[in-house]
Amino acid sequence: MVLKNGKVLFGQRKNAHGDGEFSFPGGHLEHGESIIDCAKRETKEETGIEIENVRLLCVSNEKKYLPKHYLNIGLIADWKSNEPKITEPDKYIKVGWYDLENLPKPRFEVVDNYLEAYKTGKKLFDY
Repeated sequence: MVLKNGKVLFGQRKNAHGDGEFSFPGGHLEHGESIIDCAKRETKEETGIEIENVRLLCVSNEKKYLPKHYLNIGLIADWKSNEPKITEPDKYIKVGWYDLENLPKPRFEVVDNYLEAYKTGKKLFDY
């Protein structure tokens, strides 16, 4: 979850589980990579922007997209530089900033957990 001036960065997913849904940048850890380095790399790879002040937001048990099952480590970060663009057209339909009071739908399964954690401080979502 990347924040900039009261807005949050979303991409509309394409060709993966959650196709057509809006989500935050993210992806799989590379072997030996730290969680923070992964967040920075994935955000830059997927949107072209750089982030800073990356920190833990929440952890979610993601089970909606069968047969996949993930433990999602939700992070929050601040925008550092560049403007979002589609750098992986095979993965996103569009990317951009959205007002926290007017978020796009449909949203990827764990996005609402991130938003609740941001508002309430709740860290664990195990359902």
